[in-house]
Amino acid sequence: MKILYIAWQDSETRLWHTVGQLSRVNDLYQFAYTRGALASPRFKYLGRMRDLHKNYYSHELFPLFANRILNSSRPEYPDYVRWLAMNPSIENDPMQLLARSGGIRATDELCVYPHPEVNDQGQMELFFLSHGLRHLDQSSLQRIERLQSGDNLTLRREADNDYDCFALVLETDDPIKVGYCPRYLNRDLCRIMEKTAVYLTVERLNHDAPIQFRLLCKAVFELPKGFHLFADDEYQRLDREVVAA
Repeated sequence: MKILYIAWQDSETRLWHTVGQLSRVNDLYQFAYTRGALASPRFKYLGRMRDLHKNYYSHELFPLFANRILNSSRPEYPDYVRWLAMNPSIENDPMQLLARSGGIRATDELCVYPHPEVNDQGQMELFFLSHGLRHLDQSSLQRIERLQSGDNLTLRREADNDYDCFALVLETDDPIKVGYCPRYLNRDLCRIMEKTAVYLTVERLNHDAPIQFRLLCKAVFELPKGFHLFADDEYQRLDREVVAA
């Protein structure tokens, strides 16, 4: 995992903005703000990185992000990597753990998400946890408990959603709603779905996990010719100067 994006939710508008990019090159971590950080007057900065126009680097993962990964010494760590369906060869890779878990904490409005990677078949592959489960009705929650790894799911656009006109519902073949695609992925996935098929399956169902880790999904698609993911203005970096964090 080389590139992750940081999304921040405006507490007033509830809109998500991509405000930064975290990368790792040859064991050197780098962070730069993106133009999404300028979208709301309520966004200031993250952690100790107070200048929106600097490129920060460190030989260690920045504390802001390291604190979003469960420490491997914790007794629940084996369950944590199992819930995220981590390959044993990469289960201790902090960038991979951030990508799968979303780096979500209850104390703030930040999420982390990856740039999709190319699999062995040359397709784009993206893992994400189903969102909004705590707001589903009982029939949906019961249907989730019957899901199995490999089951097909469908992405359906919910154009009448009051909060996000790009909202994507996750549905079974029945069809029964089993959650939502993370909002910060919606716009690009909607555009891709207009040009090609997105195949969505259950990667793992975690009966024993907290509800935010209950349903892990995998999306696979061919990137349409001439289409560039995460190319909107909010993803463009603001950095002009490189400094140590």
